[in-house]
Amino acid sequence: MIISINSDPNRNEFDTLLGSTISELNVHAQKSSNKVAALIGRNLEPYVRDVMTDLAVGTPFENSIELIGGQKFPDIVAKKYYGIEVKTTTQNHWKTTGNSVLESTRVDEVERIFMLFAKLASPIEFRCRPYEEVLSEVVVTHSPRYLIDMNLEQGKTIFDKIKMSYDTLRKKENPIRPIVDYYKSMLKPGEELWWMDAENNSKASNIVIRIWNNLYLKEKQELKNRAMVYFPELFGNTSDKFGRIAIWLVTREAVVCPNVRDLFTAGGKNDYMIGYKVYQKVPRIFLNLFDNVSNIVETIMQTSAFELSEYWETKTTDETKLFDWIDLVTEHARKIQDAKHLNIKKILMELALK
Repeated sequence: MIISINSDPNRNEFDTLLGSTISELNVHAQKSSNKVAALIGRNLEPYVRDVMTDLAVGTPFENSIELIGGQKFPDIVAKKYYGIEVKTTTQNHWKTTGNSVLESTRVDEVERIFMLFAKLASPIEFRCRPYEEVLSEVVVTHSPRYLIDMNLEQGKTIFDKIKMSYDTLRKKENPIRPIVDYYKSMLKPGEELWWMDAENNSKASNIVIRIWNNLYLKEKQELKNRAMVYFPELFGNTSDKFGRIAIWLVTREAVVCPNVRDLFTAGGKNDYMIGYKVYQKVPRIFLNLFDNVSNIVETIMQTSAFELSEYWETKTTDETKLFDWIDLVTEHARKIQDAKHLNIKKILMELALK
């Protein structure tokens, strides 16, 4: 790799070009939202290249905007020095899993990289920041990768945490070592680093394995809410209904829970009031469900239909996923003898849609 020793060439002009590109893309998002919303994944890269190419006319970057393509990093290069990595999400947030810490596919001579992020959920919006300013953590798929957060505050990057600049880290012979050392220094008693060495697993996992009891109460509840969304079978009566949850906690969330069953069933039965109606002897698992319906609905709406279809092992759509989840829970609940007196579907519809 060629390492530049000069200051960034034409940096002010490039910053202006990037600013104009983001402004133009946001105008497109407003005027042609359906067209832009369809530019998922790599479909967006040539679109951004074309916008930048048009705006570069009359600047030092005219005729220098190049779409790299393939598996190279970054996606777009300007004057062989600046790079633009393009990321998209169809969800209403600004986080995603980024590129490998090793950067083995980095384009030679590119010295300054910027993250151009497209949030394709309504309202569609584009943002751009220097790459190293939006890398909050390191997570693990088949190799350590950066976690991107376009809302990340200054001073909160992974490089601030390991007290080493991005450029210093990426030029090291073994850039993983400082990251491993950092996470090791943060371990609590009984915790180990987690390495997810599965080539076909594209879902990010935390790099540290944690014990359930070490989690904060808020995180525990968030994980339970997501479990109630992803695994509707836990509301049934099969002997292995907690099996998939236990595996998910370890492989996807890097959390070990010695007794998953107790998370949802401990505490016995109680009465539950909705409006002026009292439902008597409600099993604890449904009390937990009813108490958290609003957060569960939010999780469903923020999770893609594709991902939910994988968890549920049945097809759903963004238009029907909430009602499909209610139907799945209802179907499993019919097999619970202690819930025979409850109209689960009616209760969930009332709570979810109020």
